[in-house]
Amino acid sequence: MTLRPVPDHLDRAGQWLARQQKRIRLLQWGMIAVYLVLLLGPALIPLPARTDFIWNNAVRFAQFAFWGVWWPFVLLSTALVGRFWCGILCPEGALSEWASERGAGRAIPAWLKWPGWPTVAFIMTTIYGQLTSVYQYPAPAVVVLGGSTLAAIAIGARYGKAKRVWCRFLCPVSGVFGLLAKIAPLHFKVDGPAWHRAQPRTGTKPPVAVNCAPLVPIKTMRGAGGCHMCGRCSGYRGAIRLAWRSPNEEIVAVGGETANGWETFLITAVLMGMATGALQWSGSALYVTLKAQIAIWCLNAGVSWPLDASLPWWMLTNYPGDRMTLVDGAALLIFIAGAGLLACVTCLPALSAGAILLGGWSRRRFHHLAQALIPVAAAGLFCGLLSLTVTQLRMDGVRIPMIDEVRSLLVGTAGFWSLYLVYSIAGRYGPSRFARLGVSAAISVPIVAACGVWALFFLG
Repeated sequence: MTLRPVPDHLDRAGQWLARQQKRIRLLQWGMIAVYLVLLLGPALIPLPARTDFIWNNAVRFAQFAFWGVWWPFVLLSTALVGRFWCGILCPEGALSEWASERGAGRAIPAWLKWPGWPTVAFIMTTIYGQLTSVYQYPAPAVVVLGGSTLAAIAIGARYGKAKRVWCRFLCPVSGVFGLLAKIAPLHFKVDGPAWHRAQPRTGTKPPVAVNCAPLVPIKTMRGAGGCHMCGRCSGYRGAIRLAWRSPNEEIVAVGGETANGWETFLITAVLMGMATGALQWSGSALYVTLKAQIAIWCLNAGVSWPLDASLPWWMLTNYPGDRMTLVDGAALLIFIAGAGLLACVTCLPALSAGAILLGGWSRRRFHHLAQALIPVAAAGLFCGLLSLTVTQLRMDGVRIPMIDEVRSLLVGTAGFWSLYLVYSIAGRYGPSRFARLGVSAAISVPIVAACGVWALFFLG
């Protein structure tokens, strides 16, 4: 007879979640109500005046709630405790599953399972959001967030049965959340031997199957990237429990088997490149220089209309006193694309050199080493998004002491963490300590560059 281990506090917390699914559903509907009020309410009232504040104007309050609190701190929570937001609080996920429970239940087509959709969608929403100033105005927020929500409902109504097909394959932030969850010290651990020991004997009734809404194969789940932490499977067959782990575990021990090209592209070109450019362009002297150079090219070619031409607000920022011309938009696109290209030029040769130093070129080692950049990429994204929080508070006279220095220190600390992960991953392939140091030195180049770019942005 095999004795089950005595549940610890985390295990009991996970099983409590499993028992509270009806209440979690009610909580989700409450979040949906709050989300719709914050999203649609500000779009129905006039834009705020310069004398309005976060605490006395609905538009300013909604801006701060969405972009100053919701977005950066959801990212932070995912890195700390996994994708609890996705499984318990996310309005889009709840609505998509609700629609799927009542929808057509069709089979998921092959084209929808293309692994590049989340990355492509993240790039498109990031660029569109910058072009339309989604952080400053409610109408673009309705287009970006509301459009995503409607798409989630439509996909749920058509495909799967009581599943979150949208979250699994199409959500613009699912790729980012999946990366951040890899460093979370909290996860649902699957005990493979216990699962097999719990196989029902012939003639006995099998346990009720768990509906994993995000379509994670829980029997073979080894990481937290795809798990929504909803708790439904906790305690199933006595083999799944909520548990602590080292934040390095998934990247070092599992990353070599699960890493792929799309994750590497998302980490390097997108998070360390394009997303960085999208968060820094408005305060960049390089962007101003680029815009001036494009204007000069236009004038030299005898074409002056792009310098003053604009588009409707849903294509390019166009509000009284705040308007982007075609030149502004072109400069922004080039700036963001250039940031992505620069990140690739910085990261990819370093990762290739690291893979070669570990015993010759290997795609597996290349993508595995790229996983080590997750902490510094995540810290840059989080601290960059905090700029929205800091800027809105400063507009209302609220200043957070030493915030720029703290953000620089946080990114720098994440850089050292990434270096440690590089050294640890190299050790998985058995080279000498000298070779491991060589790999670390090679990949320190993009890490130091990323830390330096953010330090200059915060302190420059």
